[in-house]
Amino acid sequence: MTQLTEIKKEMNKVLVGKDKEIDLLLIALLQGGHVLLESVPGTGKTLLAKTFSQCIEGMFRRIQFTPDVLPSDVTGIQFFNPKTQEFELRTGPVISNVLLADEINRATPRTQASLLEVMEEKQITIDGETVPLNPPFIVVATQNPIESQQGTFPLPAAQLDRFLLKIPFTYPEFEEERMILSRFKSEQPLNAVRAVMSLSEVEALSREVKKVHVSADIESYILQMTRGTREHELIEVGASPRASLALLKAAQGQAFIEGRDFVRPEDVLLAAPYVLQHRIQLTAEASLTKSEEEVIANLIETIILPVETR
Repeated sequence: MTQLTEIKKEMNKVLVGKDKEIDLLLIALLQGGHVLLESVPGTGKTLLAKTFSQCIEGMFRRIQFTPDVLPSDVTGIQFFNPKTQEFELRTGPVISNVLLADEINRATPRTQASLLEVMEEKQITIDGETVPLNPPFIVVATQNPIESQQGTFPLPAAQLDRFLLKIPFTYPEFEEERMILSRFKSEQPLNAVRAVMSLSEVEALSREVKKVHVSADIESYILQMTRGTREHELIEVGASPRASLALLKAAQGQAFIEGRDFVRPEDVLLAAPYVLQHRIQLTAEASLTKSEEEVIANLIETIILPVETR
């Protein structure tokens, strides 16, 4: 677990007050999931992703999404080489270990869809030729709130469901923002961040996290949450079975980064909002007065916490 501690230490050289967000990124990395960061511009979403990528000895690529970005700009193309008189494969920036999909909701639906196979199958297919990605592979996507931005395309449910976690960013506290001013006024701390974990170490930890024990009571607790979203009067579309599995994985990851080999109910509680909020759709009436965050929080409160077991 020394490597995880070192990653947190390196990231805290740059980021202020983002310990929980760092933990969630580590959970996604170890469980082979993807993360969607959402907030207004200027709150540090891209900085978090870039700092995280620098801590890992892998290939980092960035795509700045705009409406004119094409699917081939993401996955790659087959092009005709006049010198060899043959078609050659030129892969896109998705061939990486950490892919920063910046402002993903500015891409057109067709371009967004080009990421579906990449995120789910960890491979790309170009003109019938399939290219597998080398593990680990994580997409760290950022988006601005849809309701306050012009020229954006809301992510469809199928795309949102591919993200293990959706992490909302909030404004920093007064003293935290003062620390940001002090830290960045004379230097760029990102330059001091070093890689502290190799790809083989990431893979080794990924195998270990899957060994974290999940009791039958914890499994039932998870299922009560996800199935509760399907029966809730304010929710039109509830969480799918993929959400149940995502919640289990996130709870395992939470236990692992805390140094335990078993999941506690509190691990599920901590992970649930980040796993479930983007996987539900409120009724038209409820969406006028409620947010997904509020509805999920109220739902969780109605479920009896199981007795901690190993």
